[in-house]
Amino acid sequence: MQKIRHILDQIMRVFNAVTLGLMTLLTVWQVFTRYLLHAPSTWSEELASYMFAWVTMFGAAYVFGKREHMNIPVVLERFSPKTQKTLNLLSEGLIFVFAVVVLIYGGIEITSLTMGQMSSSLSVPMGYFYAVIPLSGLFIAIYSILNIYDIYQKPVALDQSTKEADN
Repeated sequence: MQKIRHILDQIMRVFNAVTLGLMTLLTVWQVFTRYLLHAPSTWSEELASYMFAWVTMFGAAYVFGKREHMNIPVVLERFSPKTQKTLNLLSEGLIFVFAVVVLIYGGIEITSLTMGQMSSSLSVPMGYFYAVIPLSGLFIAIYSILNIYDIYQKPVALDQSTKEADN
């Protein structure tokens, strides 16, 4: 499972780095054409904004996979380690369902609906830009399965009150 996670992490890091680099170049090009040539490049602005959506969605999937997303553990920490493990598994299960139903299924629906609509400057079907939704959903679903496996495999640590009761 760690090998699968490592491969996914590599794909996500490379994709996000390349996309962010291209976005930077497109933005520099946009500034150059607007202020130095006085003829703004509309296609670069549109493409940079779509690439921003892609890097955001894939970045969110990557951060989710690393389990480094924002959370507030104050409520979870009030429970025993066994209950914490159960709640973590439940949380990951709900995220998996969300990823499959909303992101993958709903994303495929919106992608297919927008295939007939063309982007204004690039003249590319909008469905290609919306395809990030089901793709990131797929990554989130896979990461969720990996997270569930990791949580399930992790032994439950005894909390301090349980240790004191045993002594």
